[in-house]
Amino acid sequence: MLDESANLNASACRPDCATLMSSPCLQGERLTFTGTLASMTHGQASELAVAHGGEAMHHVSRFTTMLVVGEEGWPLEEDGTPSIKLQHAVELINQGVPLKVVKESEWLRLLGLEQREREVHRLFTPAMLQQKLGISVGVVRRWERLGLIKATLRVHRLPYFDFQEVAAVRRLKEMLQSGVSRDRIESSLSSLQTLFPSLERPLARLELLTQYERILCRDNRSLVDLRNGQRVFDFERGSDTGDHSVSVDLVQPADHSLSVPVTIPLIRWKIRGDRNTVASDVDDWFERGCDLLEANDVDAAIEAFRMALMDLPQDPEIHFHLADALFRQGRVEGSLERYHMAVELDHDFIEAWTQLGCIRHQLGDLPGAEAAFDIALDVHPEYPDAIYYKAAALAAQGRTEEAVHFWQKYLDFDSQGSWADAAREQIASAASASMDSSRP
Repeated sequence: MLDESANLNASACRPDCATLMSSPCLQGERLTFTGTLASMTHGQASELAVAHGGEAMHHVSRFTTMLVVGEEGWPLEEDGTPSIKLQHAVELINQGVPLKVVKESEWLRLLGLEQREREVHRLFTPAMLQQKLGISVGVVRRWERLGLIKATLRVHRLPYFDFQEVAAVRRLKEMLQSGVSRDRIESSLSSLQTLFPSLERPLARLELLTQYERILCRDNRSLVDLRNGQRVFDFERGSDTGDHSVSVDLVQPADHSLSVPVTIPLIRWKIRGDRNTVASDVDDWFERGCDLLEANDVDAAIEAFRMALMDLPQDPEIHFHLADALFRQGRVEGSLERYHMAVELDHDFIEAWTQLGCIRHQLGDLPGAEAAFDIALDVHPEYPDAIYYKAAALAAQGRTEEAVHFWQKYLDFDSQGSWADAAREQIASAASASMDSSRP
């Protein structure tokens, strides 16, 4: 087994794409898979390999001819080291065994599955990422503000992100949060870089993530930074000057050992006595509000957004975030008013229109919800979120045939995840009901 610091040095691991493309199928190939696949499960991939003439294997051995590396995150174990399969494959390659290591997208291209290949780098809105990866919209927006991820496409104010890029950052954060050291992750990524040069960007993201995230636990004395074991001052909010960090209260174990790790976002603002410009005031209060909202301090977040609006009352983005905070506090009418203010200031603010539609739906105003979704779709006809929610509004009104059209349209943008599963279930249910009604 390779040591975690060993360089996964095997240029033979990188396949000749022209050679792969010339192969009509997987006849004679013995394949196995490592890492999380972005386009399907390992079981589905094994079935696909067999269907194309290959033989699926559970482990890497001297008989393995191809190792396919999943592209949702990286092939790393929970302790941050390269996957066992990848380490074993590199050992065999260095011994002269003719084993190819290919990325998931290259493997799909080999099979002629261009549609599945595109899914590996499909673009998703923040709301789609929330239901697919389990990270909140607020976290997605915060990662963008920090430069951890970049929007590949922006339609008006709505950002679209590369699914793989966001999944990779989530994987980094999960490893850091579980206590894996930055040095170990960096060593593993550097080793993998000999196989996949595109890992330069994850290394840069690791630097940013460890700079702006603290993985903290509280023992019987204070907060402890799990990255280095150092104790961290736990400032209480409300002080007039200086840096601030979010105070956390965790249930103390009976033996006073460390509690379960939690991620504490660094509050990157200072309350200054000498404000220089309106822009700096707005930025400070807005960033403070976003960070506090992520830390689930909704009351303080609302006050921060209100302070930002005192300096810049015509900013639709601040109204939008204040609406989100008010809704989370249960103040639905106040939230509606702020979303309306956001779209009055920017008619093309399609996320605000969609949120208005969702609240109207929740309140039972289905025609009002549909009207809001229609406005969003007038501005951006290919907006997946609005398409999905409009289908739900149509279905709730008993307009099944129209709803099915929008469910099917949504599946053009997303074939996996909970929304896609729900869309398929609705389509199947409608088809079944139609068949029942046509029977004599």
